[in-house]
Amino acid sequence: MPDDIARPPDPAEPRPRGGHCVVLGASIAGLFAARVLSDAFDRVTVVDRDALPETDENRRGVPQGRHAHAILPAGTRGLQQLFPGLLEEFEADGVPVVREPVEMHFAPGGHLLCQEGRYADPTPTYQPTRPRLEGQVRRRVGALPGVEIIDRCEAAGLTGTPDRTRVTGVRLVRRGDGAERELAADLVVDATGRGGRTTRWLSDLGYEPPREDRIAVDIKYVSRNLRLAPGALGRRKVVIVGAAPGRPTGATLLQHGADHWMLTLIGYGGHHPPTDPGEFLEFAKPVMPSDVFEALCAAEPLDDPVAHRYPASVRRRYERLERFPEGLLVFGDAICSFNPVYGQGMSVAALQADALRECLGKGRDRLSYRFFRAAARRIEVAWQMAVGSDLSLPEVTGPRPLPVRLTNAFFDRVMTAAERDPVVAQEFVKVGSLLSSPLILLHPRTVGRVLLGNLLHPARRD
Repeated sequence: MPDDIARPPDPAEPRPRGGHCVVLGASIAGLFAARVLSDAFDRVTVVDRDALPETDENRRGVPQGRHAHAILPAGTRGLQQLFPGLLEEFEADGVPVVREPVEMHFAPGGHLLCQEGRYADPTPTYQPTRPRLEGQVRRRVGALPGVEIIDRCEAAGLTGTPDRTRVTGVRLVRRGDGAERELAADLVVDATGRGGRTTRWLSDLGYEPPREDRIAVDIKYVSRNLRLAPGALGRRKVVIVGAAPGRPTGATLLQHGADHWMLTLIGYGGHHPPTDPGEFLEFAKPVMPSDVFEALCAAEPLDDPVAHRYPASVRRRYERLERFPEGLLVFGDAICSFNPVYGQGMSVAALQADALRECLGKGRDRLSYRFFRAAARRIEVAWQMAVGSDLSLPEVTGPRPLPVRLTNAFFDRVMTAAERDPVVAQEFVKVGSLLSSPLILLHPRTVGRVLLGNLLHPARRD
């Protein structure tokens, strides 16, 4: 497995052009796919069921947009490659950027990672709100030559050849008046999220749907926008406290502007955060560091708490299907939907976009076969890390075979050493940010530091 998971594409790589592609879904994943496809097709049509806002605001089809989102460094690299200059625009407009460990309070699994030193990898973390990021990306994609974005339309089904070996387009229903039409396409991409309909459409076409891997997490997260006093948290721009064995709750506090912060409280089944404003803050008290909680108590609420439920992480194994129609792809959360606690979704979509670009560079023959396998390789690390972290909590039900137990035990020791060792902390952050393979943690120097750290200092829980 390569050390640099988010490898940039070769700009000199020849790519065939021509034809029409339809992307179903104008969320982040669909927009990433459309950007890549615009280099390979003369026309790209993006279709979404929502009325897409002109300004950067939440929309009904993205309820998770009202909650804290993070762009991991792997996603940052993807944005830099797909939309040059976008991140610089964010920073110029005052979007907070995390560049140093001291700017982040990061406590995964109850371990507060060392905040000393400097990140060896220069890729920073940008913190726009989800609606702002999606709005800016959508405007960039909509301005590309040959790209059209159609809203208020829903995909009702696929069209195909008489022998059902190739998809030839999609049937659309206009919301409001119910008018139907068929949109012919050389390629249809389902990027409609975790509720993607390709599994049902495959059955309608006479194909077996993919096997699903599922981890029931029963997550509820509740968020509220706040105005904090300037400098209330010192240099910190983000506070992340993950759930830990015996405490299946957590919190994320992200700075989105000079005094604008978003607090998201998280709880697994039986430990869900409340939406009542008074109880909401009390839920944060045993989770957040004491000085952060004091700043929250003094903060000015900007809205009411809002909730969202997430029942299970789901991975659909399209790469293992023996039969799949030509002219159809599945992308983003429609392939793999992660526990949002770990902030992996947008970054994994960027990695899938890299896989799609790589596959298109080698032509369109057997595209689905090649893409699903390339995407699976990029999804694997994020999936295993998320599943392993969830199964480290006794409150989450699921099989825990020996490899999972051994991996979780090793990561717990890595995080224990990372509490005081900035080198181990940075290696762990690179893995968690999807910049590097977990194999870097098995380097003899790193293993030595982990062993020494655990011998010298017992684990402490934040």
